[in-house]
Order: sequence, then structure tokens, then C-alpha cells
Amino acid sequence: MRFLHSELPRYFIASLLALAVDTGVLSACLRLLHLSLPWSATAGFVSGVLVAYVLSIRWVFRSRAFGSTPFPEFISFVAIGVVGLGITQAVLWVGVSRLGLLAEAVKLVAAMITFAFNFILRRALLFAGARSTDAVPGASP
Repeated sequence: MRFLHSELPRYFIASLLALAVDTGVLSACLRLLHLSLPWSATAGFVSGVLVAYVLSIRWVFRSRAFGSTPFPEFISFVAIGVVGLGITQAVLWVGVSRLGLLAEAVKLVAAMITFAFNFILRRALLFAGARSTDAVPGASP
């Protein structure tokens, strides 16, 4: 449980930075480059995922399940992010279309759910290697 005190806050900060990059690229593509919304959103998402991935492997997590093979790790990282994006869309659809709630309020709830989903899956599937000794008292590293 020590990871909650170190990895969780760092993951939160990394996620905020990734969101800022995502939003900045989206806005720049829309306003400066005059790209369509789908292309701008895609460019923002890809940029945000890259920032989140680099921060995750360099600063947030101490272990990597894939070791020195980054391509499958990166693809898995993105896949989890895409599922998280789907969760966000589903929560927004239910909250706004079905329940008639304010989109911004629903977005905050969706962001919290997606953040937790992404952190739990990424940590468990991608960044959990070499931690097995942490749970065994008296085990040597």
C-alpha cells in the first residue's frame, strides 16, 4: 500500500499535465491550424497519451512488467487509455442525454472514474513487475 503514497499523487500530477497538453493541442489545432474537431481531438489525445506514457515510465512507476520491450507496453498503455475514453463517453452520454445533468458536472465525475480505471489497470498490468517481494514479509529484494 506504500505505492498509494508515492505513485498515486505522481500519477495524478502526470495526468493533469497530460490533460493540459491534450487540451492545448486540441485548442491550437482548432484555433490556429483550423483543423476539424475530430482531427484536433485526435491530435490532442495522442499528444496527451505520449506525455502520460513518458511521465509514467520516467517518474511515476518504479517497475515495468514488460521490462525493456516498450512497444507492447506502449500499445497496452494506449489501449487502456482508449477504454478509459470510452468510459468517459458512456458516463457523459448517460449523465447528459439520459439524466439531463450539466455536461461539465458529469465530465468531472467521468474524469474521476476514468482516472481511477486508468491508474488501477496501468499499475496492475503494466507497472507491477518486480513488486512481488513487497507483499512477502522477510523476502529479499
